[in-house]
Amino acid sequence: MVLSKFMPSNPKFSEKFAQSARNAHVTAQALVDLLENYTDVEAKVQRVRDLEHEGDRLSAEITSLLAESFIVPFDREDIISLNNELDDLVDDMEDAARKLSLYGVEQPLPQMAQLARVVEQQCALLAQGMPWIEQNSRLADLTRIAREIRTLEDEGDTISDEVQRTLYHGVTDVPGMIRAMRGGEIAALIEDASDQAQRVAKTVESILLKNA
Repeated sequence: MVLSKFMPSNPKFSEKFAQSARNAHVTAQALVDLLENYTDVEAKVQRVRDLEHEGDRLSAEITSLLAESFIVPFDREDIISLNNELDDLVDDMEDAARKLSLYGVEQPLPQMAQLARVVEQQCALLAQGMPWIEQNSRLADLTRIAREIRTLEDEGDTISDEVQRTLYHGVTDVPGMIRAMRGGEIAALIEDASDQAQRVAKTVESILLKNA
């Protein structure tokens, strides 16, 4: 059952989505710390992986809440989409961290940290706005947040373009080629997280517009 106005009588969804967004922000902070302070790598990678597991737990709780709820604040399809998008956002960050360890990266590309910082700023905005997802009065605020996240995504694209332009500079041997390819793969995963943050923002904005 979906009503034309948001349902403050069932705030559990906004609470769970807010927790999920906060977890994404903490994950982004952990990824930034890993890349900007590249020491104790295995412990920091494990921290990101633990946060990804927490994201999975929250995602499962939202799925269970949806299954057991008769009254929902907006379309069930939108709840499913937003839940999946937040889960994918954390997955992309965890995948990047895991491959730093898997590939035995001795020193990450500087652009990786720059991209991670972009994602961290995007996730901070998502964490700020997600508690308002059932509040029509916050449409202007969430529209502003979505616009800021898009601007940051453009910044991430610029950094990613720089990676592509410089990735193979000075590479003259096969081991160097392999390192460059792996570095490009990890940077692309962090850029994917930035793209995913924008998808989350667009979905939130769309939900409010449809229910305004």
